[in-house]
Amino acid sequence: MNEQIPVIRDVDWGTARLMPDVDTERGWLLTVDGAPQSYVDLDDPTHLEFEYAQRLAHVVDLAAEEGAPLDVVHLGGGALTLPRYVAATRPGSRQQVAEADRGLLALVAEHLPLPDDSGITVHGADARAWLESAPDASADLLIADVFGGSRVPAHLTSIEYARQARRVLRPGGTYAANLADGAPFAFLGSQLATFVAVFPEIALIAEPSVLRGRRFGNAVLLASDREIDTARLARRTAADPFPARVERGGALTRLTADARPVHDTDAVPSPVPPSGGFGIG
Repeated sequence: MNEQIPVIRDVDWGTARLMPDVDTERGWLLTVDGAPQSYVDLDDPTHLEFEYAQRLAHVVDLAAEEGAPLDVVHLGGGALTLPRYVAATRPGSRQQVAEADRGLLALVAEHLPLPDDSGITVHGADARAWLESAPDASADLLIADVFGGSRVPAHLTSIEYARQARRVLRPGGTYAANLADGAPFAFLGSQLATFVAVFPEIALIAEPSVLRGRRFGNAVLLASDREIDTARLARRTAADPFPARVERGGALTRLTADARPVHDTDAVPSPVPPSGGFGIG
């Protein structure tokens, strides 16, 4: 039986809570101001509780041959769920994590420490600022999962930001971002238009109910300078506990509609989720 007790601490961007999972001996849920941020099982880093994390893990799995190490940049850290997954499934990977909330990083380091040989380097820095200082062509995979509360910050949505992401990726590398929106998809459409302007290939992973506008939810945006293997990805996402679809090309036209790329001067955060409409999926 799990005898861990909750940990509550004020961090830089709100009040963080680490809640023990009563069904898993060393499982923890991290929330900030009530918004779910991460779930970590210290005994099994390959266990991914959140649906969007499972979808990002599929992208990791298909980024190279099974078990091959990768150079990965993570924008946004939380409890370091995806970095732990990469370290467990691709030993020898070199990973850089940029997380602006240093208080949160201290909390995670104290209660959910990384293994000494994880290959994960954590930087207490703004994601955009850190990205702009990163070397050219230094990452195979760039994963963006940054939420200020429950909204993606505006400075991580612009065409200038997208250009920095492409600069840091190696040829053939993949950008993957966890976003959130609902009908009429003004934010998601603008993100698709923005990344289409920078990358020749894009795709989107989301549950059918989200894509049909029936509910607010997560969508994973993929971008690359090479063709994205959507067929293999679709087989994996379709087999998830909450199946998702993978869309590309013309199927994304209705979401893009008349949207245009956004720049730093007119970028806005992702929309405020409806009350009760932003869970852990």
